Amino acid sequence: MKKAALFAVLLVMNVFFVLAQGTAQITFEKTSHNFGSFPESSPKVTCTFKFKNTGNGPLVIHQAIASCGCTVPQYPKEPIKPGESGEVTVTYNGAGKFPGHFRKTITLRTNSENEITRLVIEGDMTSAKAK
Repeated sequence: MKKAALFAVLLVMNVFFVLAQGTAQITFEKTSHNFGSFPESSPKVTCTFKFKNTGNGPLVIHQAIASCGCTVPQYPKEPIKPGESGEVTVTYNGAGKFPGHFRKTITLRTNSENEITRLVIEGDMTSAKAK
């Protein structure tokens, strides 16, 4: 009986501890970027998505998954405090890819109120043969 009561008290304390930390909220300035046209001779392009934790708890980005191996996201691994900002940098490398239009997504998994956020990059890589 004592073990059950102790377990119940610890469970309630843990719930209150989690609730006291608050909820994170990730807010991006923009969630898509268009690189426009760039030549096949310079196939690597990079952009930055700026965000702010507008919640009242620490924000943690658990994962950033690109839809393709040609797209590499970099994100902060440490928690972002409420009111602070951060950046997700995305590099697209079209080397060895066919020229033309591309559209790639980066899926962020966070502890934010909206657990999943999708970022989109797109552009047109022009052929080295095109003039």
